[in-house]
Parts: sequence; C-alpha cells; structure tokens
Amino acid sequence: MFQSARDPAKSGSTRVLSLREFVLLIALVMSLGSLSIDNLLPAFGPIQANFAIADPNDLQLLITTYMVPFAILQTVYGPVSDALGRRPTLMIGLTVYLIGGVVAATAASFSMLLIGRAVQGAGLAATRVLTVAIIRDRYEGREMARVMSITLMVFIIVPMLAPASGSLLLLLGTWRMIFATVLGFAVLVAVWFYTRMPETLHPEYRRSFAFGQIASAVRTTISTRVSIGYATGIALMMGCLMAYIGSAQQIFETEAYELGVLFPLVFGCIAAFMGAASFTSARLVRRLGMRRLSHIGICGFTLVAAVQVGVAFIYDGRPPLLLYVAIFAISQFLYSLTVPNFNSIAMAPLAAIAGTASSFIGSYTTFVGALFGLVIGRSFNGTVIPLSLGYLCLGAACLLVVLWTEKGRLSLRSQPEQGAAKRALPVAAE
Repeated sequence: MFQSARDPAKSGSTRVLSLREFVLLIALVMSLGSLSIDNLLPAFGPIQANFAIADPNDLQLLITTYMVPFAILQTVYGPVSDALGRRPTLMIGLTVYLIGGVVAATAASFSMLLIGRAVQGAGLAATRVLTVAIIRDRYEGREMARVMSITLMVFIIVPMLAPASGSLLLLLGTWRMIFATVLGFAVLVAVWFYTRMPETLHPEYRRSFAFGQIASAVRTTISTRVSIGYATGIALMMGCLMAYIGSAQQIFETEAYELGVLFPLVFGCIAAFMGAASFTSARLVRRLGMRRLSHIGICGFTLVAAVQVGVAFIYDGRPPLLLYVAIFAISQFLYSLTVPNFNSIAMAPLAAIAGTASSFIGSYTTFVGALFGLVIGRSFNGTVIPLSLGYLCLGAACLLVVLWTEKGRLSLRSQPEQGAAKRALPVAAE
C-alpha cells in the first residue's frame, strides 16, 4: 500500500492510499491548471464587453499572463520541495493560487484581472512541478510512464467538461462566477491533498536550499542528453497546445466557424481523443516501451500536421468543420501518445534530483511552449492556416530534436528500458 504519511526518517502516523485514490488525487491537482484556462474560454466575449477591449486578440493575454509566471516560478518550487518536502511546498503554491483567484474574481479593470491571472499562474506552477516529482518519487521507467498516462487520462476529463461548465456558469451569472467556482473546487482539492497525501520525498534525496546544489542539479539536467533533448521536444509540442488553446475560441466559437454555444462540444470532443490516447498509452507502454510509442507518436503527429496544412490551404483557411475537427482530433491523439512518454524519458535518469529537475524541465518547457503559442496565437487571421502551419513547423522541429537526442536513430523495435521497477514505498496495484 501507499506507505508513509511523513518523511520515513521521522516518527508519526501513516496514511494509506490506494492506487486509484493516488491517481485521482494527482489528476485533480494537475487539472487545476487546465481548469483555470479552459473554463475561462467561453468568457472571453463577456470579458471583452465588460472592459471594452477593442482588439479580440488582446484576450489571449488572459492565457499568456497566466503562463509566463507559471513557467518562471517552477524554477523555485522544485528546489524548495527538495528541501522542505512535496506536501508543504504544494500547499504554499495552492495558497498563492487562491489569492490570485480572489483578485481576478473581484477585478475592476482588465489590468487588475491580468494581475490576478499572473498570481494564479505563479501559484499553480507548484502543481506542474510537484505532481511529476511525486510520481517520479514512487515510480521508474515504464511503470512511471504507465502511471503518468493513467493520471493524464483522468486529467483529460477536465478540459472535456471545462468549456461547457464555463458556458453554463455564464448562463447563471457573470464571468466572475467562473473564478468563484474554480476557487471552491481548488479549496476542496487542497483539503483532500493535505489530509490524504503522504510525503513522498525520500530522505536520502533531501537537499538544502543552497544555490550551489541547485546550480549543480540544473547542470546535471542540462548536460544529460536524454533529459534536455526530450525536454526540448516537450517544449515544442507544448507550443502547439498553447497555440490551440489561445486560438480555439476564435476559431470555433466566433470568427472562423461561428459555432457559438456549440463551441464547448467541439472542444470536448477533441479533448476526448486526447483522453483516449492516454488510455492507449497506459495499455501499450509496458509492451512497446516509452521510446517506441513516443517515436511513433511524433512521426504520426508531423505527418498529420502536413495533411492539416494542405487541407487548410486547399479550402482557403476554412475547411469543412467535420473534416478539420477530424484531422485535428487525430493530431491531438498523437500529441497525447507523445508528450507524457517524453516526460517520463526525460525524468528517468534524474531520480536523485527529481524536484529540481522537474522544476527546471517544467519551467523550460512551459516558457518556450507559451512563447511559441503566443506567436502563433497572435498570428490568427480569421482562418486555421496560422495554427496549422504552427503545428507542422513545431512538429517537424520536435522530430529533428528527437533524432539529435537519439543520435539519428528512432526506436522501431521494442527494447528493454532501464528502471522498470517501482521505487521503494510503492503504491499497491489493485
């Protein structure tokens, strides 16, 4: 069973967590970030009207101002968690997030709303770092990839439902109700985590919060070819996701396809394909391995992106809705086969510095992804061409990075990978 509720080096009571509860709790903590973005998308129009924003592209700042501190603060939470432990560090982050949520919900101007979003991002940076570190504390190799995929499968339910729930809340009240509801959900998740999740940091991996040790851990991460290579691949793929999230409302709800209230349905269908991919990855990763599965994913993603660009140009930037959604859903399916396994491969050699390594990788991938996403999103011109070109360019660049990392060879055959066993203090399989 999931053993110690505390640092194993200390005395005290224990908590018992089943694999099912562990996965669900980690997924809900992860989902706070997605919920804080996707739930807000239907509110772009009301927010634009409320604050008399002339350029609708400026609404993408609601995503960017969240993502930039989300990226930067990850460099802090990882080293802090290596020193203090995962539990207290995550609780600090959630507290900051709640403060930002209050500021955003009560904002009297668009500038104040952006400040609240920035504080929210700064707080939730802890969830990006620590959910990965907690899983890495407990698992290695293909088993880590399997648990990560199962977690993401549960996590994907949130973006499937978030726009629809945001639209429903808009029917019941104003956009401020969206922030208030998410705040309530965050409080429930924080209480559950605090009362049920034990400390997972192994005593032998506890590190002092010293610049020299942090710098050494970062150097180790950067100098590990597999880690920095696959982290760069994640960053490029995240650029695609950020561009999609930033452009989705304009593409589907307003300017390109003008779906209006049907936008959440399309958004949820695409998210469902991502969830199906996470389920598929969890089923196949033990048999095929992380490399083979993710290499199939990135090759397929790049090919589908090429088709996506071709279709976009053939139809002058507005392909038939069902055709474009079908192609896009396939690309998101392949995205979700790729990125979780990239993440597991990047973290595999870094068990002794999991917190700081997860912090650096998370910050690096989020910042680069947000930057690419902003550039592509701001290029929106009323058609799907900028987004499609962005997917192709970033997908091809990711494939080249993987080839560099693997010294020109992709894994076409299943191979044994290091560290397939669970770490000490494992969660019991059910």
